[in-house]
Amino acid sequence: MRTAIIIGTRPEIIKVAPLIKELRKSERIIIFTGQHYDFELGLRFFRELKLPIPDYSLKIKKGEPAIQISQIISKLVPILSRTNPNTVMVQGDTNTALAGAICALKLSIPINHVEAGLRSYDWRMPEEHNRVIIDHISDLLFAPTIDSKKNLMKENVHGKIFVTGNTVMDSISQYSRLADEKSNLSIDFEDFILFTMHRAENVDNPHVLRNVISALIESPHNIIFPIHPRTQKRIYQFNLHSKVVNANNLKIIDSAGYFDILKLMKRCSFIISDSGGIQEEATSPFIRKKVLVIRKTTDRPESVKSGFATVVDLSKNQIKEAIRKISRNPELKTQKSPYGAGNSSKIIASILRKEL
Repeated sequence: MRTAIIIGTRPEIIKVAPLIKELRKSERIIIFTGQHYDFELGLRFFRELKLPIPDYSLKIKKGEPAIQISQIISKLVPILSRTNPNTVMVQGDTNTALAGAICALKLSIPINHVEAGLRSYDWRMPEEHNRVIIDHISDLLFAPTIDSKKNLMKENVHGKIFVTGNTVMDSISQYSRLADEKSNLSIDFEDFILFTMHRAENVDNPHVLRNVISALIESPHNIIFPIHPRTQKRIYQFNLHSKVVNANNLKIIDSAGYFDILKLMKRCSFIISDSGGIQEEATSPFIRKKVLVIRKTTDRPESVKSGFATVVDLSKNQIKEAIRKISRNPELKTQKSPYGAGNSSKIIASILRKEL
């Protein structure tokens, strides 16, 4: 068995890292598209996580999603045709994952989808388009939870479904203890909230971005803000930069690495974020933090049902009230993560060897 692992973004690298380590060298081909805004920053995550250098790097150019997807497909065709893997592995719902799955389909290579079955039922989200398409053309679907499996069954997908847990739990189990040692991040605050925001439907909307920033600045709490390049660009574009840099309670960090983020998650009081991955990571026994999810919907309902996350309306007053409420009681009653026990990579590798 040999699988071509196609990844292109930092979250994909983090979530596939345990699988890369679980599979033998002879069982994998690593293809890195460099989908994210900074190709070298993506490679930095390979170094940080002590992963092998990708066998192939595509270095695609920036562009609209359709152009980006077409670039990836055109560059993957000769690689997959030459290497002839038994299967192509894609993770999640990125443009890289969609391009890899479509390319494999047209080359008649079986597709396995890690983190299958997530649904927000919010068609404003580009990720929702991607994940639905990938799930319906995949042959092996690795659903992280029972809820994800039910979504797939309801849609009558043609592939075989396996509940495996989420590989992000494996990553945190393997790397969280190294966070303080590996991170060079200096934390100025004794007590702080971690804030991240990057989703297009949030940061590309000036009204939403202004509401969120205003709510944070008017909060009495210290907040650390690792800023995503997309968010930073919109803050300038919407004339919010001076408001952000002059806020005494807001510390902005550029280009935080994985160990930096782990360190921040471990030390913060709670988290405010629109990230799907953080909703999962916060449930790890090594993190265990509540998350205020600043989105209209979530594709991780398990985090909400288990008490780790609360979806918050995007109005300024609702965000302020949610911060006030959670700051009074940040403690968690839930003991168990809904995303598995940190052995998902072993389960997936075993299934691949058996099925292929």
